Amino acid sequence: MSEPQAASHSGNDYETALTSSPTTIAAFDTHEKGALRKVQHFLHSNPAAVPLIVLVLSIAFFGMALGGKFFSAFTLTLILQQVAIVGIVGAAQTLVILTAGIDLSVGAIMVLSSVIMGQFTFRYGLPPTVAIMAGFAVGALCGWINGILVARMKLPPFIVTLGMWQIVLASNFLYSANETIRSQDIAQNAPILQFFGENLRIGGAVLTYGVIAMVLLVALLWYVLNNTAWGRHVYAVGDDPDAAELAGVNVRRMLISVYTLSGIICAFAGWALIGRIGSVSPTAGQFTNIESITAVVIGGLSLFGGRGSILGMLFGALIVGVFSLGLRLVGTDPQWTYLLIGVLIIAAVAIDQWIRKVAS
Repeated sequence: MSEPQAASHSGNDYETALTSSPTTIAAFDTHEKGALRKVQHFLHSNPAAVPLIVLVLSIAFFGMALGGKFFSAFTLTLILQQVAIVGIVGAAQTLVILTAGIDLSVGAIMVLSSVIMGQFTFRYGLPPTVAIMAGFAVGALCGWINGILVARMKLPPFIVTLGMWQIVLASNFLYSANETIRSQDIAQNAPILQFFGENLRIGGAVLTYGVIAMVLLVALLWYVLNNTAWGRHVYAVGDDPDAAELAGVNVRRMLISVYTLSGIICAFAGWALIGRIGSVSPTAGQFTNIESITAVVIGGLSLFGGRGSILGMLFGALIVGVFSLGLRLVGTDPQWTYLLIGVLIIAAVAIDQWIRKVAS
């Protein structure tokens, strides 16, 4: 072969390498991106998958570390008992966050409703059932006010519910005069107030009616959110309120209904709280608002609204319960629980941001 021909042949090989090499690299990149894309789409369409995986892994970890001590029916149902109140309040928080809002007043509304139930029974001598209905009415009123301020006056949910939290908290202490109604008095005169504290034993498992109520509430809301027009509208408002309005959804009415229902669920949690602690205390459940947000975030619900599952919230609450009880049984410092939960919160938000790239 002559030199010109060799040079020409070498040039052709060089051009071929130039044209084929990027194609090969592009194909490799596409394959990698395609695999990640599939994972993103799976997690986007199954938002409860991540918290469920974390829950299973955490149970397996503590099961191996503690053996039968952790895997006993009593221990596992004890976790359910400990997260029952947070799970109920978390259900209320879930509805609000799905609309791209947040409710910092859920814990205070819960406690005020329980105080109303107790005070109306023992201070005014009303029948306990009437007092319970009054507690639900107060919870609904607080939620309705939140909804009006957010939906009609267009105030930021964070500011509205922060203010409502302070108002309800102060009202709670002023009205109750910081008085605790004792468990013995309730058991003798109004046992229905402690109904959700009663338990059902199945072998070694101990299930309170509060746990059963939490599971039924989450199951009902899961069905409503996934199989009714109201539920689809909740997601639509959280995803894009302007598009939802154009599609015929009354966004204002939806927001008011969500915040009102949230208040009613918080009142229900107040009734369950009396059963859980046995008494009516104005100082109970002080951190429930933060705990409910923690359960929602770890449960994979997007704080930007429009995406998530109420089952994820339940898994998030259970994850916190598993870590709290597991680390206590191991004998570690309680601060490790807060440290690990903080890591989980940041990791959950980071994963949510990564999953949200699917839509972009």
